[in-house]
Amino acid sequence: MLSACYRDEKWHWDGVLDANSISDSEQLLCLLYPATEIESFALDRPEMMSDDVQVALSAFGGPTRIGVAMIGLMEEYLRRNTGDDGTPRFDAGSYLRANAGEEPTERQLAIEVVDSYSMSVTLCLAGLGFARVFDRWANAENREDIRIRIADLRTALSDRLTIAMTGLIRSFVVNTVSVRSPSGKAMLAMLNQSGAPENSVVESVRDNLDRVRARLRTDVKLGRTPHTDFEEDDQLFECGWSWGVVQEADPVEFDDRVVEQTVGIADPRPYLYFTVVALDGINDILSQRTRELDLLNKEQQRLADALRLRWDLTQRYWSTVARFGSGRWPLEDIPWRTSDGEESDYFSLIVSAVLIQELIARTASDDDLTRAVAIFDELSRRGRITRRPTKADSAVTLHDPGVQMVLRGTERVEGGGPQLTWIVSDFATVLLKRALQAAQLSGNIGARDQLMELAKNVMDHLDRRVIADGAAAGLWDDPAGVFGGKHQQHPSWYLTERMVECLVAADRTYRETPLRSTAMVSRAVEILNEAEHLLNQAMLEVSIFDTSANRVSLDEIERKLGRARALINTQPATSFTLASTALKELDDLAYARANAMRST
Repeated sequence: MLSACYRDEKWHWDGVLDANSISDSEQLLCLLYPATEIESFALDRPEMMSDDVQVALSAFGGPTRIGVAMIGLMEEYLRRNTGDDGTPRFDAGSYLRANAGEEPTERQLAIEVVDSYSMSVTLCLAGLGFARVFDRWANAENREDIRIRIADLRTALSDRLTIAMTGLIRSFVVNTVSVRSPSGKAMLAMLNQSGAPENSVVESVRDNLDRVRARLRTDVKLGRTPHTDFEEDDQLFECGWSWGVVQEADPVEFDDRVVEQTVGIADPRPYLYFTVVALDGINDILSQRTRELDLLNKEQQRLADALRLRWDLTQRYWSTVARFGSGRWPLEDIPWRTSDGEESDYFSLIVSAVLIQELIARTASDDDLTRAVAIFDELSRRGRITRRPTKADSAVTLHDPGVQMVLRGTERVEGGGPQLTWIVSDFATVLLKRALQAAQLSGNIGARDQLMELAKNVMDHLDRRVIADGAAAGLWDDPAGVFGGKHQQHPSWYLTERMVECLVAADRTYRETPLRSTAMVSRAVEILNEAEHLLNQAMLEVSIFDTSANRVSLDEIERKLGRARALINTQPATSFTLASTALKELDDLAYARANAMRST
């Protein structure tokens, strides 16, 4: 990353696309996210930083200089993404596309999207955590100059965090539709997997989502939009995040100041992609690290409570509709069809991502995870990750150029302009991250093994998409490495940042205690009991003053069995192996004694 970005002691923010507020956040998170999530990186604690991390970042200088350089990068990021009037900017810029022959207007390039809010939330929280810990070092070293910079940085990051959280609140939407409308018919077609009468399906949906509906009606108040109408009981609804601040969304009021808030123009309908992006950002707000470091002020705590409510209701909604009915899940009917009639394998993957997130928040059943494994496996095949792409294969477009989504409402920006689109090409990284999260969640050894094998296969796929040559070698994304075509030598911060998220998820998964099989525990107990009994018999034949090789061997066997006993409940297979080895060594000693007796 440093060879691609840090040249002539200056940081370069460009990539395969022109820099914008989102790509700036993604680029900086490639360093900050693992630095705040993985203990050994410790960029905020120079005395704890691992040697290999120091070597990788040696272009910045020694461990102390690395921390100071990170402070400087965050300061530069804030300058780049703050307006002349001091207001934080969240423009999507080069990530917004127009149809062939058209170009976005200048005002359209400044449109704010949920991706920018969510990425800014994650970056600001990572930056605030980094600054708080690094400030302790600066205080211990009496570096008052650094402490002043840190104090200013924390204020600016906190201000940006407040605006980003406000944007997420105002981008949340509930869309209600009549069962007789095209949207209602599309939703019923996905939900009714058994061919049941329409009236009974509508009634069952209403019963299953009654609590979600009630809380959306009574509890969601901050930044509310006028598009929610629950007056008719037979109406269907969906909730989540639109692509940006929703048209006519209420401004969020603050007690002691006026906060400038963007005018909403986004279509009042949830977009699956932006819903998952928002949920991921809110996860960071609600994380244990955010609580432990006390990163939110009183104002932000109020916003966090409002986002927690939306986070919870959205996950409950999509988890319910994904698994609706008593037979085949709607999610198993690939591809998923949205309420506007569009369908794609990518949408199935995104709904799966929400389901896994909801299962993490609650206790998942073995059946849920077993069925999720089959869905992930099918999507990996259909997405040509574990299956070879054919000539002119339409599935390749999931990755290159990606899935195109129309951002309805972008033409309403002041001054007008063409309707813009958004392209997502993270199919493989979404699959990898969610497979790792599901594996971490799984208590079923078979399901976990399948998920880890799938994760390895997806990683192999992504490994072939690493840029091979040039200053950006080792970064992503070069789809030609898998699908052919022209090779890319400029980094995509969009995909590289998502790969970093996957690697952090892998770190968490591998740090978990291995799954234990009750059958293996029983076998380990049986063999351990036999080994300990035979050891005690052998010990009866030697004196406590014996210093022979035989006594030394018995002491070593006793140590192994003690270790096996300590691991029996956490690593039963290791315990079984240690006890088996000890049992063999005891038999060797017994055979040697018998031989010696026969010789005499």
